[in-house]
Amino acid sequence: MDKDNRDDFTFAKLSDLKQPVTFRISQLEGTRPRKSFTELLEKPELRFHGAQQSTLSDLYVTCQLVADNKPLTIPFRTSFKAFKNSYTWNEWITLPIRYCDLPLSSQITFTVWDIAGPRSAVPVGGSTFRLFGKKWSCSRTLRRGKHRLLLWPDREADGSVETTTPSKLGTRDEMGRLEKLVKKYERGDLPKSDWLDNLAFRKMEEIHAAETGKSDSLYLYIDMPRFDFPVIFSEPEPPAPSTSASPAPTQAPGQPSTSTVSLSDSTHLWAIVDPEVARENPVEDKHRRLVRSHRSGPYDRELKPNAKIRDELSHILDYSPAHRLTSEEKDLIWKFRFYLTRDRRGLTKFLKAVTWRDAAEVRQAVEELLPMWTEIDVDDALELLGPGTVDSRVRAFAVRQLGRAPDDELMLYLLQLVQALKFESVASEQRSSRSAASAISYEDSGLADFLISRSVANPVLGNRFHWYLMVEIALEDKVMAKMYGKVDFNFMQKILEADNGAERRHAMLRQAELVATLAKRARDLRLSKDPRPKKIEKLRSFLADSKHGLASLQPLPLPLNARYEVTGIVPDKSSVFKSNLYPMLLYFQCSDGSEYPVIFKDGDDMRQDQLVIQLFTLMDRLLRKENLDLKLIPYDVLATGPLQGMAQFVPSKTIAAIISEHGTLLNYLRANNPDEGSVGTYGVEPGVIDTFVRSCAGYCVVTYILGVGDRHLDNLLLTPDGTFVVDFGYILGRDPKPFPPPVKVCKEMVDGMGGAQSTHYARFKNFCFTAFTILRKSANLILNLVMLMVDANIPDIKHRDVHEQIQDKFRLDLTEEEAIKHFEALLNETSYFTAVLDRIHDLAQYWRS
Repeated sequence: MDKDNRDDFTFAKLSDLKQPVTFRISQLEGTRPRKSFTELLEKPELRFHGAQQSTLSDLYVTCQLVADNKPLTIPFRTSFKAFKNSYTWNEWITLPIRYCDLPLSSQITFTVWDIAGPRSAVPVGGSTFRLFGKKWSCSRTLRRGKHRLLLWPDREADGSVETTTPSKLGTRDEMGRLEKLVKKYERGDLPKSDWLDNLAFRKMEEIHAAETGKSDSLYLYIDMPRFDFPVIFSEPEPPAPSTSASPAPTQAPGQPSTSTVSLSDSTHLWAIVDPEVARENPVEDKHRRLVRSHRSGPYDRELKPNAKIRDELSHILDYSPAHRLTSEEKDLIWKFRFYLTRDRRGLTKFLKAVTWRDAAEVRQAVEELLPMWTEIDVDDALELLGPGTVDSRVRAFAVRQLGRAPDDELMLYLLQLVQALKFESVASEQRSSRSAASAISYEDSGLADFLISRSVANPVLGNRFHWYLMVEIALEDKVMAKMYGKVDFNFMQKILEADNGAERRHAMLRQAELVATLAKRARDLRLSKDPRPKKIEKLRSFLADSKHGLASLQPLPLPLNARYEVTGIVPDKSSVFKSNLYPMLLYFQCSDGSEYPVIFKDGDDMRQDQLVIQLFTLMDRLLRKENLDLKLIPYDVLATGPLQGMAQFVPSKTIAAIISEHGTLLNYLRANNPDEGSVGTYGVEPGVIDTFVRSCAGYCVVTYILGVGDRHLDNLLLTPDGTFVVDFGYILGRDPKPFPPPVKVCKEMVDGMGGAQSTHYARFKNFCFTAFTILRKSANLILNLVMLMVDANIPDIKHRDVHEQIQDKFRLDLTEEEAIKHFEALLNETSYFTAVLDRIHDLAQYWRS
């Protein structure tokens, strides 16, 4: 290694070290005190212990490799040795595990044992030795050379992560200091001088003898292999495809391979942990404090940006919620913070520019500027309730902004607001652990009280709120379940204080009993080996049986949609679907004489369907607000447990079944809605064709944004009146098929509009462009709703950067005109590979049936 070139450093990677773990147990040093005469009288068996003998007793050492509180090998022990003058073993131990297979938390436990009588032994002392360094500077470096281990008297070594028998203590003695110097000398870190070294080593032997004589501690000496280079912990890299036929350089057997990394010209860099990577740059921190302290005077209050800076600020305010601001952008926002108080878009960006560890900045931001800020939009209020906002006064401001939303709008965000309670709990629990000098407030923001008060005032909203809480209580996270249970308890107490409170609470208890009964029946049907006709027969007889009380009910708000009051279930119309989970189809009789068909599932996580339908409903509301009705049917979905729930049933047929029965979609629509005198609608009522075109456009845009996958002809449904419905199983980019198209417009849909050259297909494309443009304007709202659901443990969005995927779909980096061209290109894409997969799926369905 060229020591003059400071850009190079040489080390060995643990993943390349294929040799077994080896070390030498050297010797035991220290004085073993004998038991007193009084102790021998109290415990006569102590006289058989080796320490009481006149000669050196037959000690032996056991050792074992452990990691994360689990043993990796069986215990090994030293062979028998008769000691004369000192306890010296000098025995090499080889463990049946290779260095490259060691986890970073590996430890070796050493216990010295003494004879305590016939076939019995007692521990002299134990010690736990970490194989990798503990300090930041060498936390991933394999330890090498000679080591002195402190033995904890009369204790067996404890190999737990937080061990009670560490090999070293914080206190240092003179011998420990000298041994560190010897290690540096052996590594070549100290200059060598033969005559001076001899004098130093003789003096060290004298000090060693003196320290050993007066020390009450026992020390076990071990020797680890001395490698030529530091060995750095690394996981084995996955095999990369070969790009060159040149042979790899050979290396001497028994030596680990070395890696010489040049930071300037190497094509392959290997990452090493940087202990200071998460710390603030002191230079930048000093610059920020100087700049902001200079600008904190009264001059800032009247400061206004010029035209160029105003454009820069506007560009920053247009960033998506997940965009990270640079230090320059943060300084610019701070400079014009008083000017931005009149801009409703500016608050979330300003709070990102605040340095929350600076008490003066926090006080000015929260106590002075926040009360001055103009009212903000709902999407920004939702962002402030996310995990990134800790100060309760900021969260309380967001709650006050939500208070302006009407109940029907609040219902759209209720699912996410219930999730936001998790971050309230975390914030309040941190109060005790925070510094008293911090200016951040960790009090309750009032979100739970706000949701409770609105839910008490509106029974429909309260019904949903209660079921959302019930699902969270049933999840595995016991800490959060306890918090949600407390919220639901307070909710029930407030209901009792309201008018008709006892009736409402009793109705919710009856709902829970109904759901529990249906869930048990759905589970029995799913696990039953009976054929489907037999399952249907059993379900109908169960519903008709008067002892279950399901055919006739006292009027009860339907859990799925509390706007409907149901009086029973129609047994003769109920059925069981032909599916892996055999969901039940139940027709509820309503008080007004109508029927409400419901699908009840057990064994499926309906929270994902609940989230998607909520976003469907929101997008439909946003489009209608801009006078664009795309005839979407956001049917009701409610998860009643982690693996059960119900959904509104929409009578429809799959496109695959329609094509099999009628040949084309036009024939199907013509059979249900004939109009022979129509012009340009192919013998179908004009309103039905219009519904079909609009709902196809809505389906394309919404499924593209939400990344709905597995869109084959058995998952695409059509109602008799021409409304397109999607049955989704995969969302947010997940798809069981390879290379799925971003926007899927199947040939059957285009033919149903009259072909790609028809006026209806041109209208379809225009509807798509308009809808995409409208939804892009509300991208922040959709992104914030999804981001609040990341911690909900829903399978398809768990541990994934879903907000980035949805953000990429909106293409916020493009202008409106460029975004329309981008979506048009997606519409025009045809994937022949997808067509082949659809055909394979059709054949599979045919043979399965």
